[in-house]
Amino acid sequence: MNPLLEVDNLGKRFGGLVANEGISFRLDDSQIVGLIGPNGAGKTTLFNCIAGFYPPSEGSIRFRGNAVAGLTPPEMARLGVARTFQIVRIFASMTVLENAMVGTMLRNKRVPVARQRARDALEFCGLGGRLDLPAVNLTVAEQRRLEVARALATEPKLLLLDETMAGLTPSEVQEAVRLVKAIQARGIACLIVEHVMEGIMPIADHMVVLDYGRKIAEGTPAEISRNPAVLAAYLGE
Repeated sequence: MNPLLEVDNLGKRFGGLVANEGISFRLDDSQIVGLIGPNGAGKTTLFNCIAGFYPPSEGSIRFRGNAVAGLTPPEMARLGVARTFQIVRIFASMTVLENAMVGTMLRNKRVPVARQRARDALEFCGLGGRLDLPAVNLTVAEQRRLEVARALATEPKLLLLDETMAGLTPSEVQEAVRLVKAIQARGIACLIVEHVMEGIMPIADHMVVLDYGRKIAEGTPAEISRNPAVLAAYLGE
């Protein structure tokens, strides 16, 4: 059986700067994989390659058995890959409902259908009472949930979450954890870049660790938490 996502020997260079080198891992249906590492480790660059924002310099990316390296973000979204961003990107002049409808319109051109599916996604993400509010008026935690709702509204098979828990209070982190588990229960796989360890460690099925653009470890959260190379990367020798 093919994995949902397979990254093989991926590299990305910007001139003489090597951002990613020789990265390989796989992700299966409905699996939560955490992607962690110190600042500057190359996590977001890897995300951008998978989501279609950057073409890899070498290596391959396969999604549902098909080669997808070099496809554009709209093409990847149509195939079933959606993402959020480290710095929240909302349409500030639009309402919460209109923001979510941007996602539903990918597959539903009929406005009544798109509107209802956007409502469903927002309700699922705990924003059912905010539909007509200007998106700019949401709290940081609500804006992050809005991004997740907009991504879910595209009906993805794989959701890429880039530091969704950054800047949240401990109670908001726990709400985010519950939301990710609920997404997994719907059969949607998640690849999550995260620095909030109390958020990602309890929910990840598998962890991949980057440092200086290379994979230095992978395994279960328990294995990663006692891996000497990981401890050295985070805490120093």
